[in-house]
Amino acid sequence: MPPPTKPDQPPTVRATARGAIERAWAAAASTGALPAGPDAVDVAVEVERPAKPEHGDLATSLPLKLARPLRMSPAAIAEALTSALATEIEPGRSTRGRDVGADANAARSPFTEATVAGPGFINLRLADHVLESLLGGVLASPATWGRAPAGSGQKVNVEFVSANPTGPLTVGNARGAFAGDLLCRVLEAGGRRVTREYYFNDSGTQVRNLGASVLAILADAPIPEDGYNGDYVGDLARELPDDAVADAEARHEDPAWAVGRWASARVRDGIEASLATLGVAFDVWTTEGSLHAAGWVERAIERLRAAGHLYEQDGALWFSSTTFGDDKDRVVLRSNGEPTYFASDIGYVTEKFSRGFDHLVYIWGADHHGTVARVRNAAEAMGYDKAAVEMILTGWVRFIRDGVEVSMSKRAGTFVTLDELLGEIGVDAARWFFASRGANVNIDFDIELAKKQSNENPVYYVQYAHARIASILRKAAESGLSAAGDMRGAVAGDAEGTLARVVVRYPEVVEDAAAAKETQAVTTYATELATAFHAFYRDAKVVDPAEPARSAGRLALVEATRITLASALALLGISAPDAM
Repeated sequence: MPPPTKPDQPPTVRATARGAIERAWAAAASTGALPAGPDAVDVAVEVERPAKPEHGDLATSLPLKLARPLRMSPAAIAEALTSALATEIEPGRSTRGRDVGADANAARSPFTEATVAGPGFINLRLADHVLESLLGGVLASPATWGRAPAGSGQKVNVEFVSANPTGPLTVGNARGAFAGDLLCRVLEAGGRRVTREYYFNDSGTQVRNLGASVLAILADAPIPEDGYNGDYVGDLARELPDDAVADAEARHEDPAWAVGRWASARVRDGIEASLATLGVAFDVWTTEGSLHAAGWVERAIERLRAAGHLYEQDGALWFSSTTFGDDKDRVVLRSNGEPTYFASDIGYVTEKFSRGFDHLVYIWGADHHGTVARVRNAAEAMGYDKAAVEMILTGWVRFIRDGVEVSMSKRAGTFVTLDELLGEIGVDAARWFFASRGANVNIDFDIELAKKQSNENPVYYVQYAHARIASILRKAAESGLSAAGDMRGAVAGDAEGTLARVVVRYPEVVEDAAAAKETQAVTTYATELATAFHAFYRDAKVVDPAEPARSAGRLALVEATRITLASALALLGISAPDAM
């Protein structure tokens, strides 16, 4: 017997089709057309889109998956399932040439046709009432269209950006901002409860080096070897309060540390402002120092010690990471008793899980590859679910200007800031560029080319479709026409049906994006929907005072399209203009 459909399944076309197929499977098993084999209990019903629209709206390969557990040929299973599906097909329709009489099951099938294809596939064609129902839901609840109920899933912590406040946010380390914010948006749309978190080092030598660099400029002295260059350091030196050094000396404190803390706070203010321009905000800002001060690092070490995964060697305290598959063991406390960065990492894991999160996501740069295994191993050693600690490593971004790669070194002071990038190509274009590529993909970004081709950027193509619909709706209102109150009969035409079938896929796109933790499918879908709308508008007259009933139906479909485009753009943090 098939497994039951999950009660919290989003009301997608795919879920509706899956339910109908599960019922057909159960019906075939109850009549003996298919054996009720126990080996088939765990076989999941999967529904996909055929590669060619002429093959149908949906397809399932369930017969192929059931062949072994049921000990039947895929073709015979497909025949049994289509026969069972035929009892739900709307009266007057047909399945493989068999007419279904008026005594068919009163339950309305989501299909008008089910046909066996190939060695064990079943192709399915959707009934208009499925499209009408979903489109009616779009118009009735536009704010929730495509979104799972808020808080229906995991409680997820996503840590991203986390650049140390020793310099402005560059376009290199800002890739984590794009990836993290986009991920949070799709997870929330998929029903997860998401907390956005930024973590930075507020007590390491980098902070002191920044302060020493500021003091060097004030003294007209060379920047220290491990210091920071760049115009921003000079700006910090000019903004430093006159009494900052004297106050530090009065407290018998190293002026470099005091100035470094002041400077890093100023830099953090700038980072927050840059992220705000991008449309990124954080729920929690956590510092490395706070983990030590609150005792989380000590708690993590004690958990490892109690579990028997720590040992002493050469005066240092080691975590036996090789027990969990790592290539070597890792130092937790140095021989001088000072904790390593790894100690802070495991303290952070403990602190995060103490807040009740079900899943932790870290978005790191590719250079953090070596840290992944040791942190996940330590989480497992401390008794946490290793699968609940996930790292996404962003690919490298090479920024090109005039054919030359732009250096991304904060220390050398040669970099492009996030503010500069957004100022040159705009927030929407930048967001689209990163959303349309996998977070772990290495990419080249030609800044000048992006500027010159901004009018040809796909984001503008999608935004134009939204603006065009808004213009159509304004024109309709001026003509005294308005959208129909419901969608009954509004998708009967070929042009209407084609567009409607693209619109109703949107919840599936969101669902898949949340599951995959990627957004490139959203940009692909938005482009496809914009293209489908432009084709529809070319073939169907929407505003026609001579045929108000037809216009009302088409206006309702167009409004559902506009809502969907706006929702997809909002999911990416991109504006949906009403005029362009």
